[in-house]
Amino acid sequence: MKFKLQFKDKEYEIEISETEQGETKIKVNKKEFIFEGEKPKEKSLSSVKSFPKKDFSEKAITAPISGVISEIFVKERAQVKKGEKLILLSAMKMENEIVSDYDGKIKEILVKKNQKVKSGETLLIIK
Repeated sequence: MKFKLQFKDKEYEIEISETEQGETKIKVNKKEFIFEGEKPKEKSLSSVKSFPKKDFSEKAITAPISGVISEIFVKERAQVKKGEKLILLSAMKMENEIVSDYDGKIKEILVKKNQKVKSGETLLIIK
C-alpha cells in the first residue's frame, strides 16, 4: 500500500508492505523500518474509522514570495506542461515568472490580477 501524507507543511511518501519472512516493512520517504511480530487481527481493526481518501493527483502552485499578481497566463481547465508560464508575480520591483512544476490541467485559479499574495499562498491547483 502506498500513499502520501502531509503534516506541518511537509509531504511524506509512505509505503507499507510485507517481507518474505512475514515482517511488516514501512518505508517513509527513503527510510525503511521493519517490524516483527504478530499481525493485527481483522476484528481489532473493525473499530478503526476510515477517513475519506484525498486526491493526491491535485498539486498546489504557491507563491514563492509575497507580491502582487501582475498577469495570469492560463485559464481554468487549460492543459499545461511542466515549465509553462502560469503567473507573473511582481515583488520588490522585480517580475517573477511562476511556472508549472507538473504536466496537467488547471483545476482552479485562486487569485486575480492585481491581487496581493503572501509567500506560500496557493495561487492555483493543477490536476
